[in-house]
Amino acid sequence: MSQSTIHRVEFKTNVVHINDVKQRDLARAKHLVAGHQPHGPNAKKHQHQRQQNCDGSSEIPVTDNGVTYLVNCGLGEPATNVSLLVDTGSSNIWVKDTSYQVTSTSTDTRKPFSIGYGSGSCSGTEYTDRLTLSKDLVVENQSIGVADKCDKMDGFDGIFGIGPVALTQNTMAPDASSPNGIATVMDNLKGQGKIQDECIGIGYAPTTDLNAASGTLCFGGADPSQYIGDLSYVPITSTSPASNYWGIDQSIMYGDTEIMVKCAGISDTGTTLILLPQDAFNCYQQQTGATLDPNTGLLTVTKAQYDQMKSMYFCVGDQKYEFIPNAQILCRNQSDSPDAITLAFMSMGDIQHDGLCFINGYAFLQRYYSVYDTANAQVGYAATKYTNATTN
Repeated sequence: MSQSTIHRVEFKTNVVHINDVKQRDLARAKHLVAGHQPHGPNAKKHQHQRQQNCDGSSEIPVTDNGVTYLVNCGLGEPATNVSLLVDTGSSNIWVKDTSYQVTSTSTDTRKPFSIGYGSGSCSGTEYTDRLTLSKDLVVENQSIGVADKCDKMDGFDGIFGIGPVALTQNTMAPDASSPNGIATVMDNLKGQGKIQDECIGIGYAPTTDLNAASGTLCFGGADPSQYIGDLSYVPITSTSPASNYWGIDQSIMYGDTEIMVKCAGISDTGTTLILLPQDAFNCYQQQTGATLDPNTGLLTVTKAQYDQMKSMYFCVGDQKYEFIPNAQILCRNQSDSPDAITLAFMSMGDIQHDGLCFINGYAFLQRYYSVYDTANAQVGYAATKYTNATTN
């Protein structure tokens, strides 16, 4: 992949308080477990000829605010800049009506749309418009939901969904021309010849600098400069409802102890923590000696306990992805106390589903490069220079 084809845009980081993380993640998990779709990424597996190389990719940065990662985009011509939450668990792009300006490239389709999320919902009217991701990466006639009703969606202008097209089903009024859903940004980038392969690479960097860009989206494939060694892919799980998202089969070890047997779950940028089934969470708490903080509802350990913690191993396919003790804690800048050591795990609790037992959220994705390949219905992971960093 030629570095000259990669396009980056820099922007700032916003970090929110740790107290809000648990309830937001639980609400999202409940939505994902309940949100069964008739088709998942597997629906596209046989629609494209497999291509081994992802040439002509384009890259833009994403920023971590502790709960969401934001990407700056332009809508219309002249472009109005908006800050959108990056979400692998949905596939529509929408923006609040207060952040949207009608321009010469805007077309009101007069179709209503409505989308529910774990932490809120929105509804309004669909437009098609020019979407500018960078000066060299522009999408024409992209479906954009313009929301006149939106609740619990503070701190950003809208959602940038990068999930499979099936997740757009039932979000807009029925259309005979698009019975399988609304064309996603990935569909349009591919269809307009802007990318060769319909896959996206995501690299995040753990950071304590509130003014630094902390990640990159690579449209059209993986950026080899963002990871170390080889990418290892696994097919999307066949187990529902995880198969409706970027679902994988995984087991987890803590040291030499298996704390989670192999089961289906998802890789999700919209979740901050790593969510475990209740029995695995209990075992992890027992192994670490952690206690629940009454203020945050999250596990905490003392400095002495932290010093005795072991590495975890996320077993996906034939690979074991090591999670060192520092990777298992949240950034201490997000807490009221700089001495607090809060673990980045919580239980799925009562919302656990046999077909969606865990969620690998940002806490995991900050440490491993991930690739979401729509054409081949697979997820890939690779180590990065931050995998064993001690920045938290």
